[in-house]
Amino acid sequence: MTKLILFDIDGTLLLTKGAGRESTRRAMTEVFGTAGAIDTHHFSGKTDWQTLDELLEGQYTREAIGAILPSYNETVGRHISEIISDFAVAPTPGALAAVNQLRARSDIALGVLTGNPSRAAEAKLRAGGFDPAWFPVGAFGHEAYHRNDLPELAIQRACAYYGCNFPLHDIIIIGDTLMDIACARAAGVVAAVVLTGFETRAALEAAHPDAMFETLTEFAAWV
Repeated sequence: MTKLILFDIDGTLLLTKGAGRESTRRAMTEVFGTAGAIDTHHFSGKTDWQTLDELLEGQYTREAIGAILPSYNETVGRHISEIISDFAVAPTPGALAAVNQLRARSDIALGVLTGNPSRAAEAKLRAGGFDPAWFPVGAFGHEAYHRNDLPELAIQRACAYYGCNFPLHDIIIIGDTLMDIACARAAGVVAAVVLTGFETRAALEAAHPDAMFETLTEFAAWV
């Protein structure tokens, strides 16, 4: 293996068309008794830990939420699995073909780096036509409050799983938001973005990613 690619999920690999927000509403109501101002909340690029902290401000401390997150992970995974078939979940343009193209290469290792809890991530991937096993390593939004802390977890797991060390210049985080760029910068790895998600071209260009693509088709060709 010479390159490690860590994919964001929402807006990068697929779009859930509201399933994420609705499953979060249901899980929060079950676990915390409220979903706060979820209808107007801006999820993009955040970890679920951060999202819960913002929605529950003044009701639960960040630390208290962190202690509940392992069980919340299971709860939100259950809810999204129950409802996701009711939403028009779809891969982003070219995403399935691009991932399969990269999977076929012996010099590339794949993983995910997402603000979703792991159980929700698995449900979303399946609904979008991806097998979670295609991404055998990752880091998730119930494991750290700040997205910038997730790359270290993912890289450690990748090195252990694949039995090799990946130089930072051969690790690529591919996402669709400013926070994806920021966490790649914080980790000292390559920051790539795709224009299939929730940020404008102008906003992404202003953040100066190392590479920017219309779709994952272009990204796979570039890699």
